[in-house]
Amino acid sequence: MIRMKLALLFPLRKKAKRNITTFALLLGCLSSVGWAGAPPRTERRKLAQPAEIQGYPCAKGYAWFYTDGKLQRCIVSQETQFGEALVPIGSIIDLKPDGSRDGVQMARSTRIHDVLCDGGGFLGPAEGAWVGFYPSGKLKGCYLVGNQDVQGVPCAHGGFFASLTGPDPGTNFYESGSLHSCRLSRDFNGQKKNTTWKQAEK
Repeated sequence: MIRMKLALLFPLRKKAKRNITTFALLLGCLSSVGWAGAPPRTERRKLAQPAEIQGYPCAKGYAWFYTDGKLQRCIVSQETQFGEALVPIGSIIDLKPDGSRDGVQMARSTRIHDVLCDGGGFLGPAEGAWVGFYPSGKLKGCYLVGNQDVQGVPCAHGGFFASLTGPDPGTNFYESGSLHSCRLSRDFNGQKKNTTWKQAEK
């Protein structure tokens, strides 16, 4: 299919080869300056016993590290403060390459401020919902447990089954804490149920 498209775009074979080569060189240049968006490399290591790494209590077992040795992911061995959330033992925490917070897959559903965020999963937290954080530690977004009124907006619960009825962007927040967007659990202010509600920062 790709060759057919190239043939249509570049009827002359030599010209096609020349364009493909130019594209490859351009992609290489973009990659070298970080435009290609390649994820940073990580490696898995096995911890023989629980260990505190960069201030986080990592459980015995596998943990993931960036190539410079900084922690990328581990399962916490005790209830742990992760930004403004107190995440349960057994949750999986993720850090960015600079050590700032990225997100958590929680071992069970947990309340963060005024919202109950979904956690756990049939196969454990690794198959559960993602809870995102700003590097500052402020809540960025999560999937709700059940329908909830969030700052006066009727937001729908999230997860796999919820996605069967329409887009499921989760419930998202500005870094200030005010609601950014969610999927509506009912008609609201002239907008239909199951559509995405978005609002300006308050």
